[in-house]
Amino acid sequence: MSQIEDIVAANRILAEHGVIDAYGHVSMRSEKDPNRYFLSQAIAPERVHETDIIEYDLESNPIDPAGRESVRERFIHGEIYKARPEIVAVVHNHSPSVVPFSLTNVPMRAVFHMAAFVGDGLPNFEIRDAQKGTDLLVKTPYLGQALAKVLGKQPAALMRGHGSVTVGESLPRAVGRSIYLEMSARMQMQAMMIAGPGGKLVFIDEAEQNASVPAQEYNRAWPLWRERALAQIRAEKK
Repeated sequence: MSQIEDIVAANRILAEHGVIDAYGHVSMRSEKDPNRYFLSQAIAPERVHETDIIEYDLESNPIDPAGRESVRERFIHGEIYKARPEIVAVVHNHSPSVVPFSLTNVPMRAVFHMAAFVGDGLPNFEIRDAQKGTDLLVKTPYLGQALAKVLGKQPAALMRGHGSVTVGESLPRAVGRSIYLEMSARMQMQAMMIAGPGGKLVFIDEAEQNASVPAQEYNRAWPLWRERALAQIRAEKK
């Protein structure tokens, strides 16, 4: 299994689950050089093939663009990799159930065990604190650094009016967290509607979070998702 093939599969998986739309992206740190990472060219994730993957240095300069257009928000990836040497994969998405939480003072909480990493809430990147009057896109090193600072040591961060960024010590973990973050946000909204005003929600507590998170490598789901994605690509080539 090649690293490039895994990145291609990750793009297809996240698109299939409705986590990333035509403008989301997923990257992976190079296995050969930790000061490099791989990211697709500016193309809809559902259309990504191996020839679309570009290698970058941590300043987010393409090594060999070969005429391919770089993603404008690649600085999200490069600056997080610089700030978090343990991180292997980064996902930026416009997850539709997550965005509403970025606009309100209602924190996302760990609703079910598959998203225990949410804990008691995630940081929210307010781009206005870094630069006013932007189009909300993180398309400069400065804004990438500001986002990485807000993310800190957390597994994910919301991005006000934009989406979220999710990271992982492995590609399956970053992809899994992205999928289950969307599911968790949707479930929390559903539970809040059922409970109604003043209703009580019982979230996963700290002990349950600590017991659940270490095991969440999504090692059962990843091979299934990956095979489905690669089967789709093989069918396209026929």
